[in-house]
Amino acid sequence: MARPPVPGSVVVPNWHESAEGKEYLACILRKNRRRVFGLLERPVLPPPVSIDTASYKIFVSGKSGVGKTALVAKLAGLEVPVVHHETPGIQTTVVFWPAKLQASDRVVMFRFEFWDCGESALKKFDHMLPACKENTDAFLFLFSFTDRASFEDLPGQLARIAGEAPGVIRMVIGSKFDQYMHTDVPERDLIAFRQAWELPLLRVKSVPGRRLADGRTLDGRAGLADIAHVLNGLAEQLWHQDLVAAGLLPSPPESAPG
Repeated sequence: MARPPVPGSVVVPNWHESAEGKEYLACILRKNRRRVFGLLERPVLPPPVSIDTASYKIFVSGKSGVGKTALVAKLAGLEVPVVHHETPGIQTTVVFWPAKLQASDRVVMFRFEFWDCGESALKKFDHMLPACKENTDAFLFLFSFTDRASFEDLPGQLARIAGEAPGVIRMVIGSKFDQYMHTDVPERDLIAFRQAWELPLLRVKSVPGRRLADGRTLDGRAGLADIAHVLNGLAEQLWHQDLVAAGLLPSPPESAPG
């Protein structure tokens, strides 16, 4: 698989914090709350604004309890489950994210369709994993900073899930980073993993999102700021991969994972 692009070389970092970026973010917010989109829905932009939409399917993989469902909930602006309940089957969630491209200075609306499946369901039903992997554009591999076994399971996950799909984007995310003081995964192990696999590795917190003045409703803008690095990272990797596949960028040297 080709080496990932340098962070910030494809998508303008922190563009979402600019005045222009906030105007585009308004289409995925309603009164500072995140809008929830179904599979056939999309954001409505003002009449003069017309931007392209790039759609991608993303399969979220990891051991039971590492926070796959919680991660997707945070990315979509939904309430993070307080108590862990394993996903009984396949759950799909659509997240829209506008981003500005470095090369062309144009804005693209990224549509991410996240597929999450419980570990027990994957083991019980043979058709589940092929359905999740079919036409997938990216794999997100999760581990928990509070679960050493989930980190040590990453090489097996990578081989089992992505071994037969060398052209699919692979990213690693460490969940529960807010509990880093009690981590079972020290920084030296993360450095060694990145050097061995040459994959993007991001960190996310699992604390509940900030609230609006009513004390109950999630603050949509604050929530976007917390997970923008993940959505930008996905957009950057996937857009770069499309450019390479289309022959618009030279194909970089292949990496040697593991």
